[in-house]
Amino acid sequence: MKHVAFVGLGSNLADPAAQVSQALDALNGLPQTRLLKKSSLYRSAPVGYLDQPDFINAVAQIETELVPHALLDALLALEQECGRTREFRNAPRTLDLDVLLYDDLVHHEHGLTIPHPQMHLRAFVLQPLLEIAPDCVIPGVGVAAEAGRSCAEQKLERI
Repeated sequence: MKHVAFVGLGSNLADPAAQVSQALDALNGLPQTRLLKKSSLYRSAPVGYLDQPDFINAVAQIETELVPHALLDALLALEQECGRTREFRNAPRTLDLDVLLYDDLVHHEHGLTIPHPQMHLRAFVLQPLLEIAPDCVIPGVGVAAEAGRSCAEQKLERI
């Protein structure tokens, strides 16, 4: 069975724009998965730990036959292939991949919450998401465009 999911991508180390662009292309190489759409790249300030370089972010829409946790495992493996280390929360990273949405699923298990619990609060997720899915609804939150308006003060640069 095919499912539609949205993946958030971010990087702020080792040529972040290239990291995100290569990861967008690599999503097509995931098992039983096909890239449907990809957003432009966006530059954003770090969140949480602020003493680090700006991030490059994007959102991808994929079609996959992977169940949610298998998709997460595939994304974590891709992060690791790109040199991701987890030194501390919100640390600088070569690549960060998050399952944002998976069909209309509302799901929580250890290590995986769908929809992503912070996505509706972050312009660096919402703006690229709305670029490729302007009518998107976030289950349990509402229309993504309305959430995006509440993040309008967050500085974001399309590159």
